[in-house]
Amino acid sequence: MEMHLKDLFARFQEQFGSGPGLGPSSGTCLLNVEGIAPAFIISLFRASAALYRTDPWKRLRPGHLFGIRIGKDADWSNKKQLFPCAQFIGGDGGDLGFHLFKSEQDAQKMTGVRETIRVPNVELLRVIFQPESLLFPSNKRMVRSLSLEASGPGRFPVVDVARCTSTGGLRFRNPTLEELRYVFAFTKAVALVHPLLEWANDGAARRGRLMSFEPFIETVDVQWPPEVAKVGDLVAVTISHPPGQVYVEKKLVSTPPKYAEPPPKEELPPVEASANWTALRKCAMCEKEVHGDQSLFCGRCRAVVYCGPVCQKQHWKETHKSICGLYQAMMEREEELALKIFIFPCFVDHPCKWLESMGLHQKGMWRRKCSCYSHCPFGLLPLKASGIFESWGGLSDGEYPPDSAFPNCLNGASNPILLSGWSEYYSLRALPMTSPVAAILSHPLTVYHILTALVMSSKNRLIKGKEVIVHYLGPAGELDWMPAFLEITHLLNGSGNMQIVMIGPEVPSNLSGTVSGISGRLRVNLVRGIYQEQASYLSSPHAVIALNCGLESYGSWGGALELIKSMNVPAFFTERSEISCANAKQVLRGAGLHVAHPVTPNPFRSPLQDQIPSSNVPSFSNGFVFGVNT
Repeated sequence: MEMHLKDLFARFQEQFGSGPGLGPSSGTCLLNVEGIAPAFIISLFRASAALYRTDPWKRLRPGHLFGIRIGKDADWSNKKQLFPCAQFIGGDGGDLGFHLFKSEQDAQKMTGVRETIRVPNVELLRVIFQPESLLFPSNKRMVRSLSLEASGPGRFPVVDVARCTSTGGLRFRNPTLEELRYVFAFTKAVALVHPLLEWANDGAARRGRLMSFEPFIETVDVQWPPEVAKVGDLVAVTISHPPGQVYVEKKLVSTPPKYAEPPPKEELPPVEASANWTALRKCAMCEKEVHGDQSLFCGRCRAVVYCGPVCQKQHWKETHKSICGLYQAMMEREEELALKIFIFPCFVDHPCKWLESMGLHQKGMWRRKCSCYSHCPFGLLPLKASGIFESWGGLSDGEYPPDSAFPNCLNGASNPILLSGWSEYYSLRALPMTSPVAAILSHPLTVYHILTALVMSSKNRLIKGKEVIVHYLGPAGELDWMPAFLEITHLLNGSGNMQIVMIGPEVPSNLSGTVSGISGRLRVNLVRGIYQEQASYLSSPHAVIALNCGLESYGSWGGALELIKSMNVPAFFTERSEISCANAKQVLRGAGLHVAHPVTPNPFRSPLQDQIPSSNVPSFSNGFVFGVNT
């Protein structure tokens, strides 16, 4: 009897909660929504699961309100946004979920210190992630009949619309199909946007105080699922915090709104001499090469390089005056982007000198980190010896990843190992932070991060033990880094298989068509040629990936982007700097592709800061990641 009462009390607490929930729902079932298609329910549950996995409740509390704008007002009933304000509930106790309100005023009225306050005649839409054991029978049947995706361990979203009566009671109804479309678009967008929130400087200053974020606004394009595509293939969703932020289209880079268009002063800023750079630089105006210690840069943003005051004055008048503030914002992120966890020099002016300082010059895979072997085609570095020890340039045991499984990660379960960044990876591999292997592992671990953390459908295929096919565009130095790609095998942790097809003009003719069976779970196929010309001979991919792609620099991308658009498969790109990302976004938009995964710093970017000849902005191999068709 005691165990029965304990279980009953636990279920009572789970359902009624002690936090901000309003109480149990009416058991509304989406199958009863007029006009809804089962395929859309599946899409809605998939989007909810993707949001749940980002765990917004780690940081967000009911007091953090978000403004929402989905498409145009004319797209919705009564010519206005249905629920333009949102909050996440459950982070401080009670059911996990989110509430959508018809106004910011309604949200403020109903947000109490500990619980959601019942305000008469106020209606809100709720999405609550409930354990399967607490679902009403109709919802359980729906989950099982449609094989709906679970958001978390045994948890599924329950959607309803609640209204507080004048007597303080609650009435529930099914959401309409239009309201569910609104929920779908918000769920997809906020999953991408909320990780970009940055703590305010005084966010953690006082104990017990609601931690605050910097003002924030971001717009992403959300692709409607095919079953509702009649309303338009894409919809622009703007999320702001706090509500009421004014959106300004950012021309060069996704930055917080306070940096969107900083007003530069009218007068010409001074120029400053470069003290740190010794290699050749290039003037941003005339493109003349100038020795590093003789170069000048803008004294305000400290980002743009000039050969002399004349070019600086002309560049300011023609171009730089309007965007100096944006460059300044990029420079201010240098501290944030630097990976200070590593204990080796990360500023690379001369690659050869850096390699010499690490004792790795002209050794193993490191030969592709400088130009000393540029005469040797990619993929054809002469082998001085075989074995992983030699591949890593003779690093000491324990300073490079061994060809073995991750210890204590299998534990009888075959699931891919999910990593949050370099700290976790180095800890799992027991590597010292003095080891520079991250500079090469950035490529394979970025591929793995994209597939497991960003392309959810591919992640599910891996968990189910199926094969994931990746079309990897434009390989170069990585053709000589196959021993590093071996690490993907161990990260798969006994689950699923992966086939990476590396396609590009740098693949040597004598290697084209060959298959590198790195392991039983990973195969790498090499194909020489242009992607759009070779794709018809290849198996259809689950994802397309291009690292350090330089979209702005190569005219050959046009046909490849057209093919990516027609295939409608997730495609992810990395660029070295925020400037390159901004220009890449313009190229994608020109090709009719909308960036669905916004530009974000890549947790597996190389720790080595590169040199851009005409700019000082932070630049790292695989520095930033963004995607289309997600």
